[in-house]
Amino acid sequence: MQTPHDDETRSVRLARMHKREQLQQAGIDPYPYRFERTAEARILQEKFQDLPAGEEVSDFSCTVAGRVMARRVFGKLAFLDIQDATGRIQLYCEKQRITEAMSPEAFDHLKNLTDIGDILGATGTVKRTEKGELSVYIHRFEILNKTLLPLPDKWHGLTDVEKRYRQRYVDLIVNPEVRQTFERRAKIIRVMRNYLDDRGFLEIDTPVLQPEVGGADAKPFVTHHNALGMDLYLRIATELHLKRLVVGGFEKVYELGRIFRNEGISTRHNPEFTSVEVYQAYADYFDMMDLTENILRACALEVLGSTSFVYQETEIDFGQPFRRVTMRTLIQEECGVDCLSFSDLGEAKRAAQALGVKESDLVKVSSAGGVMNLVFEECCEAKLIQPTFVMDYPVEISPLAKSHRSQPDLVERFELFIYGREHANAFSELNDPVDQRARLEQQISRKAAGDDEAAGIDEDFITALEHGLPPTGGLGIGIDRVVMLLTDAASIRDVIAFPTLRTLGSE
Repeated sequence: MQTPHDDETRSVRLARMHKREQLQQAGIDPYPYRFERTAEARILQEKFQDLPAGEEVSDFSCTVAGRVMARRVFGKLAFLDIQDATGRIQLYCEKQRITEAMSPEAFDHLKNLTDIGDILGATGTVKRTEKGELSVYIHRFEILNKTLLPLPDKWHGLTDVEKRYRQRYVDLIVNPEVRQTFERRAKIIRVMRNYLDDRGFLEIDTPVLQPEVGGADAKPFVTHHNALGMDLYLRIATELHLKRLVVGGFEKVYELGRIFRNEGISTRHNPEFTSVEVYQAYADYFDMMDLTENILRACALEVLGSTSFVYQETEIDFGQPFRRVTMRTLIQEECGVDCLSFSDLGEAKRAAQALGVKESDLVKVSSAGGVMNLVFEECCEAKLIQPTFVMDYPVEISPLAKSHRSQPDLVERFELFIYGREHANAFSELNDPVDQRARLEQQISRKAAGDDEAAGIDEDFITALEHGLPPTGGLGIGIDRVVMLLTDAASIRDVIAFPTLRTLGSE
């Protein structure tokens, strides 16, 4: 089915289709199989940066290729700017030179049958024009792709944000800063992997399709396997399988990959996102704090060359030790209330309402610990701008974390907040199988009460724990949000190449 276009675009497409036919009639294939190039734009710009204006390096020949981003035709001369993955360079096209090397019609083909957006290859010497523009002074060219649709107007670009996400390929062509975002993303992922690999961690893949939901509170995507005749879930976390590996004797494991959660879409949430989960035997959540801080600092240094950077006009400092503070202390500082003093759920909810927590949110909460977390989210979270480890969460909202060694109503868990957003989550992992079963049975009660984010019991995981999980520290870092920080991106959609979007025309 043809993609709908506006009248102007349809007219341009029709004209380009005609040019395509003209090329074919002239015996020219506008879609050849391959092309051998010998140089890239950035290499040429660096190699000949000192070449004076008006001079040609006649004994140096090179072959370049790229997309035409600008063209200027003056009778027997034409200037085309082409863009490859490294940058731009100008093609200096002179009719006599091209005619002598190719054919009498070649220059007319270049002048009349190519457009901005077409992909060309060209061979020539290097010359800097009298106006100072480094150029490939070509004698041969080849059309490598005759495009049918135009690029956005150069003065306005691709400014429709929704269209930029839907047509990311065009966004990448016309907005160089978008290419830089994804180059930085790749570098951040590489730094994280290298950091863990260099310290003896082993990356092991775990199943994306799972028969049981576990490892987080989240609504899953459901699919069906025909041959097995069973429903399966896209994973909402990699935690339970990675901990099985620690039971099996791998003492340092991680996985960096896609996670899927059937939740709302916002500037911070996409239904599929990338995380890294790390598990280390004989470690606890303090070790995970050190690991988190060091990984993020390494990423900033590698990508930005500094541990201090600006995000959304706010300076963020990774150079100083990250603050470590309990959730209880933050609430006391901000609200003057000691949430651990709540004697029952009703008292906790009344105190929370007095602090501004919405009654509609409180209705969904069935424990004083859950109310404590709501108070933190409402009153404290947005104010945590500099990197802050928020420690010691209520046991009711942390079913996979080990009970706190001195406060039984809490667990040894932290979340890292930067610019008011969660970026990491970690536990001293619960390794008592009896306690774990009891915690997950409480989740079943929540699920029966209508909480579609509550997990059930993964019996095989409990069996694994009964075979013995050593003391273990576990950590999860949201890759997309880290990339947002280090690329100054306001929305998660800016750092995911192809974000999830509503289908065009749907309501």
